[in-house]
Amino acid sequence: MTHLFEPHLSDTRPHSTGPGIVAVATALSRPRLIAVACMAVLTTSGWGYLLLVAMQQAPAGTSGFLEAICRAAPLDATGASIAIVGTMWVAMTLAMMLPTAGPMILTYGEIAETAQRKGERIVPPHVLIAGYLTVWFGFAAFATVAQIGTMSLVVWPGAASIAVPASAVLFLAAGLYQFSALKQACLRACQRPFSFFFLNWTDRPGGVFRLGLRQGLYCLGCCIAMMLLMFAAGAMNVVWMALLGLVMLIEKMTVSVVFGRAIGFAFIGVGLTILAAWGSGLVL
Repeated sequence: MTHLFEPHLSDTRPHSTGPGIVAVATALSRPRLIAVACMAVLTTSGWGYLLLVAMQQAPAGTSGFLEAICRAAPLDATGASIAIVGTMWVAMTLAMMLPTAGPMILTYGEIAETAQRKGERIVPPHVLIAGYLTVWFGFAAFATVAQIGTMSLVVWPGAASIAVPASAVLFLAAGLYQFSALKQACLRACQRPFSFFFLNWTDRPGGVFRLGLRQGLYCLGCCIAMMLLMFAAGAMNVVWMALLGLVMLIEKMTVSVVFGRAIGFAFIGVGLTILAAWGSGLVL
């Protein structure tokens, strides 16, 4: 009769646990899935905000929307515009830079899952992403101040005369930067995240946050010249953002130097073309 006092297997299960709860708990225990979810939510938020602003500024009709996403946002130096500029650069950072960091973040998630299966303690990927974004949010703050300064110069009588050559200089600088030693060193670090995490692995949140900071700095060194081209193309130019974001993603995923050099020559060509057109009076 002792079996009467033995609990049945069904009695030992928590009655409040259903298949949905189990599925959620399982998903939350997978670092790679968390990494993908974080990137998807943040990137979608960035692009969603930028497209929403473009739609609000677009004239009626499809052609008006296409015109809005292909040009810079019409801003001035008012307080409202300054707030928009800051939010816009943060959104641009999320939209453009998180996808390029995808291979690095997913690599961390895969290593973390392997460590987790071995019973080792891990730090969730969102800590790494927070460190990475801290660097780029710092760049967004710098870009906001720079653009506010640029907007304040619009009232200067000679501002229009230097806008075109300044854009040409940005393209030339971005093209030449493609061949610099600093660019190549940062690019190699971005292209080889596995060896970076393997040599610097830690299970401390502060340590993982610093790994994110370091990866953010490598990414900044790799992509800053292209991000500064947004001053030439016009902030909030969604088409240019998409093109530059795609270029940066391909460059990080391509081990060969051919693509990066081709982009460098292309930027130099654009800069020289702008200078030639400006010098001949075709562009004022």
